[in-house]
Amino acid sequence: MHIRDALAADIEGITAIYNHAVAHTNAIWIERQVDAANRAAWHADRLRQGYPVLVAVGEGGAVLGYASFGDWRPFDGYSHTVEHSIYVRHDVRGQGIGEALMLTLILRAKALGKHVMVGGIDSENVASIRLHKKLGFAEVGLLPQVGMKFGKWLDLAFLQLVLDDRATPDAPL
Repeated sequence: MHIRDALAADIEGITAIYNHAVAHTNAIWIERQVDAANRAAWHADRLRQGYPVLVAVGEGGAVLGYASFGDWRPFDGYSHTVEHSIYVRHDVRGQGIGEALMLTLILRAKALGKHVMVGGIDSENVASIRLHKKLGFAEVGLLPQVGMKFGKWLDLAFLQLVLDDRATPDAPL
């Protein structure tokens, strides 16, 4: 497995992983699948904003997972905080791909001078919560019944990782 920046050629693999999560999991609280044009626009938008889209690729270049982060909220006061997402292809989960993507994503956020990384995770996604805690994320909140999918209410757990020890936003890294 190799982790690198996503290319246009990876969009089909990213789309397939995204759509599988939409159809079969509570990882994405959306019920409609998307086409490759949707994911290509998302990819282009992330790059335009200066944010990474990473892929984990296996032999032959198959996309095994992908990860990115973007603005936590679109206001100046949140400019040092990002929210991330990581998705691993369903048939290769549990092999360290998510952890490898997350570690690389954390390094990228630090390199951009970000101070906090936030993850919003379905509270029943025990594996994801466990991985985040292993990597130093702290559980900082739970919003009960704020979402729904597959005919039931969903709770959203928030986890965060403080990426540096700056005392103030303008302190040097």
